[in-house]
Amino acid sequence: MNSFRNHRLRDFAVPMSTNWLLNDIAEAKGKQALFTHQSPQLLKALREMALVQSVESSNRIEGVTVEADRLRPLVLGNARPKDRSEQEIAGYRKALNLIHTSGANLQITPDLIKRLHKLSQDGSGDAGEFKRFDNEIVELHPDRAPVIRFKCVSAKATPAAVDELCLVSRHAIDQDKIPPLVAIGAMIFDLLCIHPFRDGNGRVSRLLTLLALYQHGYEVGRYVSLERLVEESKEDYYHVLRQSSQRWHDAKHDLLPWLNHFLAVIRRAYGEFEQRAGQIKAPRGAKSALVLDAIERQLGEFSVADLQRECPGVSLDMIRHLLDQQRKAKKVKCLGTGRSARWQKTGN
Repeated sequence: MNSFRNHRLRDFAVPMSTNWLLNDIAEAKGKQALFTHQSPQLLKALREMALVQSVESSNRIEGVTVEADRLRPLVLGNARPKDRSEQEIAGYRKALNLIHTSGANLQITPDLIKRLHKLSQDGSGDAGEFKRFDNEIVELHPDRAPVIRFKCVSAKATPAAVDELCLVSRHAIDQDKIPPLVAIGAMIFDLLCIHPFRDGNGRVSRLLTLLALYQHGYEVGRYVSLERLVEESKEDYYHVLRQSSQRWHDAKHDLLPWLNHFLAVIRRAYGEFEQRAGQIKAPRGAKSALVLDAIERQLGEFSVADLQRECPGVSLDMIRHLLDQQRKAKKVKCLGTGRSARWQKTGN
């Protein structure tokens, strides 16, 4: 809420570098419909891939992981969770399903934010409840004592802070006519500074990002995992959070480092979407096209597991079948035997 107080966003002078990002995203959004009406098979494959990667990355950022052979059944199938980690994976999938199926009818309110937390923190004793005790963002170092990087809003003040944030972010778009991407970026940043839950704040912020973007017509997160892109730039993510959170409590913070990072992730997602959607004219099946494209992008040696990570919506049997086809066509060669065998393109 501190990013919105005193008309900060209305008076915010957007620098040229940020305008370039906004313009690039606007241009990509304009092309969105060209791709989303052409190849149902490819788009279905991209949606499955993005779904698996989103669930995996958003939870892995928080230290929650599951075995690779369990991830796809939990996300795309009906596998029953076996432990707490698998419960959280399945819970995040349920939260994404809510956003994908009912997003247009969901208003961003404190109750919705708590509902997303309850789903994504399935199995936690305080899932769906705001924090009961004050919390802090602590920076851990292996060679010295922990450092308190940021003191979050107190537990007592949290309900009012979240309520205010939902109201002022909506007002910024509807009344002050703030560009939606700027208002959404500020809302997500303020939510992270409030840190309304004991645990799971990052996951809720990423779910809320997707929902807000969808509601304003930015559909790219359905086809390219924004959570994966955040994970891949995790060091920058934490760095800009640290930069922009300084003096946040006094509403004298610099939102720009965070905002530029936020917009850059969205722009990168659109770039990947356009690149992958360019395979629409390929005469082969959509999932085969994704695997063959992943093989083509490999540099040096790679494994079946590497291809699984890049194509999580594709079965292991299909990946092995396509590798065998490529081997027979002498486009790749196998450098060993067994499940851990390495592969290499013959052109390398």
